Amino acid sequence: MQVDFYHLTVTPLDRALPQIAEKVLANGGRLLLVAESETQRSALDKLLWAYNAESFLPHACAGGAGDANQPVLIAAEPVATNSARNVALADGIWRDAALGFERAFHFFDGERITEARTAWKALAGRDDIERRYWKQNDAGRWEKAA
Repeated sequence: MQVDFYHLTVTPLDRALPQIAEKVLANGGRLLLVAESETQRSALDKLLWAYNAESFLPHACAGGAGDANQPVLIAAEPVATNSARNVALADGIWRDAALGFERAFHFFDGERITEARTAWKALAGRDDIERRYWKQNDAGRWEKAA
């Protein structure tokens, strides 16, 4: 199981998240996007339709009859009714339920850094988990820091 911590310092979530989602889908995977707030879930829904004028990411908000068919599903809890093996924690809140997936993407900004550090430390030393910490350089490019 791999957990990627993405510290958002230059690029905001609305630019970083679609890039990750596109990569997951390009590799034949499915993705569950998790955000506790209904407001944020609604914003993610709009983002995935409009982030690129030439394309969109096929998705839906959880709770519909077609959840199982969605390549990307936006939900309040990390329950993959779309059979996703990848989960993106978009609200900066770590959830141990993410460990039930093959890969977790934990996005956080400066307001959630203390919580992210706590999660990072809690996962240390576990043979079944590969942790990666990604930070942005001054140009906004992702660099693997740990």
